[in-house]
Amino acid sequence: MSELQRLKGLLPPEMQSWVFVEAAAAVDPALITLEEIGRDEVEIQVDLDAWDSLALDYRNLLFWHEVGRIQNDTIPRDGWEMAALAIGLGGAIGELWVQDGLLLIMALGLSGFAGYRLYLKNNAEKRLRDAIAADERAIDLACRFGYSVPNAYKSLGGALKDLVEKTRKKKKRGFYEDRLEALRKSAGKARAEMAQQQGSRQSVTSENVYG
Repeated sequence: MSELQRLKGLLPPEMQSWVFVEAAAAVDPALITLEEIGRDEVEIQVDLDAWDSLALDYRNLLFWHEVGRIQNDTIPRDGWEMAALAIGLGGAIGELWVQDGLLLIMALGLSGFAGYRLYLKNNAEKRLRDAIAADERAIDLACRFGYSVPNAYKSLGGALKDLVEKTRKKKKRGFYEDRLEALRKSAGKARAEMAQQQGSRQSVTSENVYG
């Protein structure tokens, strides 16, 4: 079985008809990313050369992170905002020339909405929140596919730690470090919940996040 076929098998059954897994074709691709390829279809693209160097459990949890992004509807959409912003600004300039107040307000409204969407798309804090939410989804999916809670946290934490060590760009490395810190806190909460349920504190430890 090829790696792409194996990953396809890690999709929840309800997603297998509309989510596809393909090798990345870009010149300098990301390790793993998403692309909306149709109105109701999503493609997960994997850089197989870099991907194969990761441990199997790391690959699984990073893959489920992307699945979690799909489930949370945080897929990158086509960049219509830039086009809308240009149209809105162009329209505003044109309406200033002809002095049509209503059309000017409409053009400014379009450019304002497009600008706000661009802000949200590029906002670092929102990107981090979305990534942390997808990490939580990845833990849930791992447990659904047979991982114990401690092993799910340990595998995702190990994968993020590996990415931190391999990433040269400071901003991107910091992004992974922030996800690791959030995962550590989440593991602590899971430990407390399981201890309360089982009457023991031997289940999940924050240290598991770091392998």
